[in-house]
Amino acid sequence: MSGPISDFELPAPSLRLVYPMSAELADPLDIGDTPTGHRRLLPFTGGSFEGPGLSGTMLPGASADWQIVQPDGTAVVEIRYTLRADTGALLLIDSRGVRHGPREVLDRIAANEPVAADEYTYRMSLSVETSDPELAWLNRGVFVAVGAREPGAVIYDVYLVE
Repeated sequence: MSGPISDFELPAPSLRLVYPMSAELADPLDIGDTPTGHRRLLPFTGGSFEGPGLSGTMLPGASADWQIVQPDGTAVVEIRYTLRADTGALLLIDSRGVRHGPREVLDRIAANEPVAADEYTYRMSLSVETSDPELAWLNRGVFVAVGAREPGAVIYDVYLVE
């Protein structure tokens, strides 16, 4: 089959930065090999985010990264965290993604060593939930994030797909 499926031209999506975020991490809890894979839990102990018109802090005790680490070192992540905006609004973030790269790079990350973000790939899709009427647009958004691991911390840039 050649040519377009339809004569209707779809708009190309664009990305708009919503917030960069930095989160401090507690020591990982290595749960070990389970029927679904090698499980690790990384509690978030705090952090902050600041973007155009939206900033605040991460709530410790209500935020963590649940990982399944595959035999090649790839981490399949499920990250749930809670943010408090400077306005007092609470944001519940549900994120899923993958961190992968050369084994030696992933081993350095696991050893909590500094690794440049361009040595591996860390990408996520996420949803945002809030009851704040001023931020209701977040409930309807489609979001993606780029992440990087630092010693004792993780950073994300979160984008709205427009």
